[in-house]
Amino acid sequence: MTGGASGVPTIYPTILYDDAKAAIRTLTQGLGFTEEAVYEGEDGSVLHAELSLGNGRVMLGSRGREGLFARVMAGAGPAGVYVVVDEVDEHCARAREFGVEILMEPTDQDYGSRDYMARDGEGNVWSFGTYAPGSG
Repeated sequence: MTGGASGVPTIYPTILYDDAKAAIRTLTQGLGFTEEAVYEGEDGSVLHAELSLGNGRVMLGSRGREGLFARVMAGAGPAGVYVVVDEVDEHCARAREFGVEILMEPTDQDYGSRDYMARDGEGNVWSFGTYAPGSG
């Protein structure tokens, strides 16, 4: 088995956007992700991008390209992604300051986590919280 014990994630959410460059700006500037790689096509579309937060990564690209993945994802949308963060309130404040739509304010959950929920410009729901699945 890969990942897990080595700290390398084994699951990478992959999302296609109509405006992948705007999504990258929202995720990096508004939600605190780090741009690891961005590959653009000759037409300026995002062929593939990888953004990280903590030890997790999300991959994204532009809709409307060719290939099997693009075809099967053509009608897909929106996705929901959960990301573990330590400072939920500060993270939410950063997102709000950038103009990200906040769907749920930071809230203490019955299961011990503190979470908030946001929506990006293309309708994907991003949840951020202190609960780390499998950590205990």
